[in-house]
Amino acid sequence: MKTTVFVRAACAAAVMVLCGAAANDDPPPHWAFIIMHKGPDLPKDRPVTVPGSKLSVPVKQFVEQDYIADWFSSDHPKMPLVVERGRKETKVAACSECHLVTGVGGPDSAGLAGLSADYIVAQFEEFRSGRRDCAVKESEPCAEAMPAEAKAISTADVRAAAAYFAQIPYRSRLHVVEAAMVPKTEIVWYTNMPVKGAKLEPIGDRIIELQDDLSRYMAGDWRAPITVYVPPGSLKRGKTLVESGAGAMPCAACHGAGLQGTGMIPPLARRSPSYLYRQLYNIQYGYRKGPAVAPMLPEVAHLTAKDRLAIAAYLASMGTEQVVRR
Repeated sequence: MKTTVFVRAACAAAVMVLCGAAANDDPPPHWAFIIMHKGPDLPKDRPVTVPGSKLSVPVKQFVEQDYIADWFSSDHPKMPLVVERGRKETKVAACSECHLVTGVGGPDSAGLAGLSADYIVAQFEEFRSGRRDCAVKESEPCAEAMPAEAKAISTADVRAAAAYFAQIPYRSRLHVVEAAMVPKTEIVWYTNMPVKGAKLEPIGDRIIELQDDLSRYMAGDWRAPITVYVPPGSLKRGKTLVESGAGAMPCAACHGAGLQGTGMIPPLARRSPSYLYRQLYNIQYGYRKGPAVAPMLPEVAHLTAKDRLAIAAYLASMGTEQVVRR
């Protein structure tokens, strides 16, 4: 394995040149690189609640204090201050604001739960150094938020947050559906929501992660389910690519049994397909670079947009309930 990684790393520079040359013919898709649109405000006439929680929070507290509700305290260990509230004096946002209290993340943010603490710490350095960038500069979570956080946060807070999220088992909330026709959607805040009264439309070459309940999403409910629509046939194609490598190494060769990750190599199974697609694209076209991703460069060099979509769809579906619609 060490010899294989060395050989792949040695190819990195040549692969980067080849990949970058093709980027104009393979633009980053809008569905994977979400650009924020202002969403509806939380209802002002009643406290904010979510199913299964006894907590009730005044809307004013959410709006005026950037409040992050701990809906289910039994789902996680004690939060460090930087996770729960951030550091206003240094303009460091609470980790839970984007990644949620349990680190489950979403279409717009990484799932931190279940990553190793060392891997999380290392990614802050990748953002800080500029080696981890984003293909779409207007996609604020991808291009702006984390580089700014990485430069402002202290080493102690990074390590505290990393240790916290590493303790929490990752629990997917995705329900994957193969469908040729899907609800017409619009971006609300950083996520997809169905357009009221609109007819179904062809899915085309897209993955649609659809929040089942906007109010729960806006309230930061990490148990709120997400339906993932993927094109018919993409799961079978993705399984073949993931398991065989199709000209590259099978994913399990590095990411481990069940693609659960190992040490400094992150898990892939059941993670957000939008997030996974972004990482494949950013690595393939040089927006993520340096020693940390060098072994991945030959693995992604041959991928087409359809390949990336199929891989992301299949990885998201692993271990989840799947419904195939024709």
